[in-house]
Amino acid sequence: MEHALLESNCPDLELIARGKVRDLYRIDDNSLLFVATDRISAYDVKMKTSIPNKGRILTQMSIFWFKYLEDIVPNHIITADINEMPENVRQYRDQLEGRCLLVKKLKMLPIEAIVRGHLSGSGWKEYKQNGTVCGIPLPENLKESEKLPEPLYTPSTKAEDGNHDENIHPDKVKEMIDAELADHVAHLSKEIYIKAAELAEKKGIIIADTKLEFGVDKEGNVVLADEVLTP
Repeated sequence: MEHALLESNCPDLELIARGKVRDLYRIDDNSLLFVATDRISAYDVKMKTSIPNKGRILTQMSIFWFKYLEDIVPNHIITADINEMPENVRQYRDQLEGRCLLVKKLKMLPIEAIVRGHLSGSGWKEYKQNGTVCGIPLPENLKESEKLPEPLYTPSTKAEDGNHDENIHPDKVKEMIDAELADHVAHLSKEIYIKAAELAEKKGIIIADTKLEFGVDKEGNVVLADEVLTP
């Protein structure tokens, strides 16, 4: 049985951080290496258990969706092929192949862009309490997991590791970043969700909601980053 990779071990690379699932390395001033481990997290907490090859599956899913969504927004991938990566990365092929992405270094936006097509989880709980989600009023008498009349954009803050993100009204984002940029991200997020949800539905899969992250490159372009549409 293949062993799970709980932590990557790449001493010749500069480790920046170990997140809930991924390890992040600095390659140079313009690029980073994302490594998806087999760690498990739930509700922003790292678990002690793992699933062999989970990181490879998540990486391949992200690659698919990044490519599928390129007509809506550019993404941060430089290459997903380890043969095209620098030698100091290739030397760790046994650990990294299939589970790493060489990506552009971006100025990340301080929000998580969440889009909901169905009300479940924390969104459903908030709706049941006061009829709103992130302060946005919704129609009465919705049922749990029912498809919403149209996708709902409900951004959140980015909490420190181990803490919970805070849901905020879309207007609050305009106090954190440029208002025009905030509107653009909201529009992109809905477009991404709609295109992805329509494809998934044809395959018999319902994407109830998703979390997206964006950054800005040196030319000022908004770029889809992190991972995308992974469970």
